Amino acid sequence: MQQIQPLLKSLAVPAALLAATVIAGLILRALLFRVLRAWAKRTGSQLHLLVTERLYGPIILWSLILGLHIATQNSEIPRRYLHYIPSTLAVLWILSLTMVTSRLAGNAVRFYGGTFLPVTSLTEKLAELVVFVLGLVWMLKVAFSISLAPVLATLGVGGLAVALALQDTLSNLFAGFYVSISGLIHIGDYIKLNTGEEGYVNDINWRCTTMLGTSNNLVVIPNNKLGQAIFTNYNMPDQRMGMSISISVGYDSDVAQVESLLLEETAAAQGAVAGLLTEPAPYIRFIPGLGDFALVFQLNFSVARFADQYLVQSELRKRIFKRLRREGITMPFPTRTVILEQPKPAETNTGT
Repeated sequence: MQQIQPLLKSLAVPAALLAATVIAGLILRALLFRVLRAWAKRTGSQLHLLVTERLYGPIILWSLILGLHIATQNSEIPRRYLHYIPSTLAVLWILSLTMVTSRLAGNAVRFYGGTFLPVTSLTEKLAELVVFVLGLVWMLKVAFSISLAPVLATLGVGGLAVALALQDTLSNLFAGFYVSISGLIHIGDYIKLNTGEEGYVNDINWRCTTMLGTSNNLVVIPNNKLGQAIFTNYNMPDQRMGMSISISVGYDSDVAQVESLLLEETAAAQGAVAGLLTEPAPYIRFIPGLGDFALVFQLNFSVARFADQYLVQSELRKRIFKRLRREGITMPFPTRTVILEQPKPAETNTGT
């Protein structure tokens, strides 16, 4: 019993310091999160959700690391062993801080990066990778006093071999990075490649770009192919899109009357048909005009976005068809005139 009492006394102070540090960390976390919630409620920001989600557990870990450092420094541990404890705790702290900061950087890019940079999986991962590499460099320099010059020299020598072995992978990576930062494609844009693939851009990762086709199928395109392709982005410079439909009427129709009723029906559809825009104003062109069997008019209008074109075209065609029938304007079927010629009977020679 006499031997246990000195041991308990030697452990009492470090244990009390450790407990006090952890309790202080809990109190600090509660105060910090309360301030963040009050600020978020006042400003309407969602930043507190991002911070509290990532810092809820690590704050306790950091408090525990700090408490162990303070406790061990005020304990009776022999100095030859005490020398290794601060460096070990520093490595744990830097690693945990790096992981938390890396995830915060990725989440920040996802939630707030759209203002400056298109947000894709690739940009998120690059942000996390940059922070993680900086954390590792800091850990090697501070905790282990390792100079980076030999490491960089080794990477320089082996970099050529790695680049040759991973040529396709690196090509897709850099092409994906270029596509992401170029601003020519954003998540949600509808694009069509010169090779025929089309759809809504779903994501851009380190190897490929994925698109969701109109048939709800996933289209996968390697980034280096997309970087070299000719494509049309139907969302740029804005989502508004010009469309046209052709209307055929009989040759006995009055051109001015047809043009007037087409504009009337289009104006009546504005506001009633979702996606049909009032500006720029719809207009009629007598193009191609004199067809093989009918007078052909072209009705030009604008829709709010690419996906609206199908509904708008369908609704306008139905409205125009009903109006033409009410007005008694004919819509002729394709006709062809076929002339059949009878071969002339062969002339017979008669002898005298």
